[in-house]
Amino acid sequence: MDKSAVNPMNTKPALAVTLLVVSLLAACAARDTPRPIVVQGAMDVEIQKLARVIEHATEEHVGGWTFWRGTIDGYPVVISKTLKGMENAAAATALAAERYHPIAIINQGTAGGHQPDLHVYDIVLGTDAVNLGSFKTGNRALGDGSNVTEWNPLDLMRSEGSAGNDPSARVMRRFHGDAALLAAARSIRGTYTKGRVVDGVIGSSDVWNSELDRIQHFHDAFGTSAEEMEAAAVAQIASLFHVPFLGIRVLSNNITNGETYNTKTGEACQDYVYDVVKAYVRGLQR
Repeated sequence: MDKSAVNPMNTKPALAVTLLVVSLLAACAARDTPRPIVVQGAMDVEIQKLARVIEHATEEHVGGWTFWRGTIDGYPVVISKTLKGMENAAAATALAAERYHPIAIINQGTAGGHQPDLHVYDIVLGTDAVNLGSFKTGNRALGDGSNVTEWNPLDLMRSEGSAGNDPSARVMRRFHGDAALLAAARSIRGTYTKGRVVDGVIGSSDVWNSELDRIQHFHDAFGTSAEEMEAAAVAQIASLFHVPFLGIRVLSNNITNGETYNTKTGEACQDYVYDVVKAYVRGLQR
């Protein structure tokens, strides 16, 4: 018998070639697979309708977070339940960025109004998102109370040292909505019939503001149209991963004009965002 025919050493070149071919094919397949659009919502009333209507949905769990992978008009999407609050939303965004490598992130859901000319069911497209929970207060002695107008915003991404002692950090960082996502959202605003769709600034923090003077100050100083608890945190993490971001929020209540909470607004926002995704995909395909 010719021993070279069964010599394991002779199989190594062929094995190496096979592995190289497999790697090249996998790389080509990865390049041909579109990167998904991630759509986020914090609560079931903000996300479950989207999770139900995407095509070929599969549910995944990472820690306490839930993701649904599927498609809209054949394009890959990931629906993400971030849970409430800045920390939960930031963590969910980092997980999505690492796990799914999205081409864009849309954070959507309900919000409270910061200006009386906006009404329940109106939708705010976030030209900017700002963090309303990052401030250095004024200096006041015990018993002197508090005054929000003395607070200076802190840009925690601007300074390597103590942000409170760095004058260059005492500015409000504005996370701009991505131009292509904004264009897609604006292009279909005429299809929304339950309210107006307006450009505005979305303010976020882990504080539920019900003091009208404080809300008025935020509106006057930073231009806020609505407040909620996730968008600015998502925008910050998306910027670190260099992923285009847009916040879209429907007013579920507005304390500035006395309009009370309506739970159905979350579904209306999801319907609108579903159409935004379709419009954005059309732009990508062009």
